[in-house]
Amino acid sequence: MAVNETIVREFFELHGFLVRQQRKFVAPNAHDEEEIDFVVLNPHAAPVPDEPLPFVLSSTALARVESAVVAVRGWHSETFSPRRLAHSPELFRFAEEAVFAPAARALGGARCPLKILVVPALPQAEALRSQSIELLRRHGVDAVIPFPTALAGLVAHVETNRNYQKSELLQTLRVLKNYGFLREPQLELFRPRRRSRGVPPPASP
Repeated sequence: MAVNETIVREFFELHGFLVRQQRKFVAPNAHDEEEIDFVVLNPHAAPVPDEPLPFVLSSTALARVESAVVAVRGWHSETFSPRRLAHSPELFRFAEEAVFAPAARALGGARCPLKILVVPALPQAEALRSQSIELLRRHGVDAVIPFPTALAGLVAHVETNRNYQKSELLQTLRVLKNYGFLREPQLELFRPRRRSRGVPPPASP
């Protein structure tokens, strides 16, 4: 399995989802099936009836998802700006009824599965971000998960004193974390900032 799909699969499994890969073979003419990477089911979902899910899902919001059809787009050098989305119709094919319906049936009658797209990043500027979200919604996408959210969740989950020999990805993250290449984001807040050259240290009281 490609590393992008592995990251996403581990992220869903971390949150208690049952994950089914759409198919495990390569067929020359099965383009519709290639648009969808996973169908996922959360047996412990805790939806909030009167509170809509955010479009950009966090780890916390993911716990409220009951089921979903998931497409992974690991174009890590790209930001999914309105211009990029407008020129990439293939991004939305997984949400088309002809593609989505057969995958949804694989969930065995789960109620209203979401159409989730995993993306590298949305624009930071509020106006462009809103335009991108509107475009995604207009093409049938219900929610997105940014790759940094998935990776941050996995890094936070990995413990250096555990042996993740059943998962090459988690074992790699464990080794990197053990040798200080990955640090908890909270700890970075307490690291002293380096002073610029020529700036004297603050005077003692």
